[in-house]
Amino acid sequence: MRATKVPLKELRRVVIAASVGNIIEWYDFYIFGSLASILAVKFFEKGHPVAAFLSTVAIFSVGFLIRPLGAFVFGWLGDKVGRKYTFIVTLTGMGVATALIGFVPSYASIGLAAAFILFGLRLIQGLCLGGEYGGAITYVAEHIEDEHRGYYTGWLQTSPTLGIVVSLATIIGIRSYMGYDAFQDWGWRLPFIISLLLVAIAIWIRLSLGETPIFQDIKARGRTTTNPWREAFLSSNFKYVVIASVVVLGQGCVWYSGQFWALYFLQTVKKLDVLTSSTIVGVALLIATPTLVFWGWLSDKIGRKPIILGGMALASLTYYPLYVALGNYADPKNVNYAMSILIVVILVNYVGMTYGPIGAFLAEFFPSRIRYTSVSVPYHIGNGWGGGLVPIVTTAAYLNTGSLGWALAYPIIVPAVMFLIALFVMPETRKHSIWEEGAIEATRASRA
Repeated sequence: MRATKVPLKELRRVVIAASVGNIIEWYDFYIFGSLASILAVKFFEKGHPVAAFLSTVAIFSVGFLIRPLGAFVFGWLGDKVGRKYTFIVTLTGMGVATALIGFVPSYASIGLAAAFILFGLRLIQGLCLGGEYGGAITYVAEHIEDEHRGYYTGWLQTSPTLGIVVSLATIIGIRSYMGYDAFQDWGWRLPFIISLLLVAIAIWIRLSLGETPIFQDIKARGRTTTNPWREAFLSSNFKYVVIASVVVLGQGCVWYSGQFWALYFLQTVKKLDVLTSSTIVGVALLIATPTLVFWGWLSDKIGRKPIILGGMALASLTYYPLYVALGNYADPKNVNYAMSILIVVILVNYVGMTYGPIGAFLAEFFPSRIRYTSVSVPYHIGNGWGGGLVPIVTTAAYLNTGSLGWALAYPIIVPAVMFLIALFVMPETRKHSIWEEGAIEATRASRA
């Protein structure tokens, strides 16, 4: 089909609706990590605080590790039934699971059962998030003309970062209003419970949307896939799933190392309180979030590959000196807010370079019939496994060795290795048309 010129007003509505839902899903997912130090006290035995914290971080990481399974399941549904309703289902599941965390009795009330319930709800969160991103990026990409895909999907790429900002802002607001004691006692539950209201708003917005023009076209012509799993993973497409996974492994590690571990670093290594650490990271994220749109826009001009790989290389080369400097400026006795925020802004800029163009790259790399499945699985392998392991690996390495160098070994080595591999196997997709049936397959064949 020819590219459908979607009116600018409608295009903005599509991007906003997809992004709002995405922001809330990421809010739900990251409110857990943002409150890890409190959850460790509430849901585990207090006699071993280090073990309790590591156990909480481990449960946090399980939500990442299960994400590819969610991508596998909901990707199938998205390619068979449609993009719109699939990511409404994932949004609903995420919101309910998050809200229920706010009602789970503590370890003091029901013992070890509290940790098991928390674990189960975290699994549901991970499964639902595994189906969300592929739906959102596919939905937005399939409304946009080829030459502007990086820019518009770049706006969608801001949603995970903004999700963290919303989670931190909620924590700061409730903590400031209630005071330290009340928040530590029971107020920490409110950010989870608030999720129900946020999800209800997002579902209402998404229900007003239609299906994507591309999916409507292939469905009308009877060209939807009969078996997304077989076409995606038991055909020549599997090679491209592997290549995409390599790229996203490097990107995912940069994403979590550059912003989420910055928060863990300030709280667990520098021992800053929740309010101070959340303020530093939250302000830095607000300042640096536009870099995701900028690098997405620039990828429309010069290509996805040089920007994504450039971000991986810079991250690997500069993480250690940047985190050393952040440690010096974030001294609990005399926090230099301006310099601490500036360093986190630089870290998040690397996130912008790798993450801003990745949505456009993935959408352009796979055919429409299996796009939801093919985008979702490598994305969540890379971000769920490669990135999701960052909090537990880095935190455990630091607590066991006391060495910042050892803690940063994983965030430095993974992007460096993926950069070297992707340099040779990652194609440039900027000129791939997703609107012309068979165009992506033809491009692949010409390069085989």
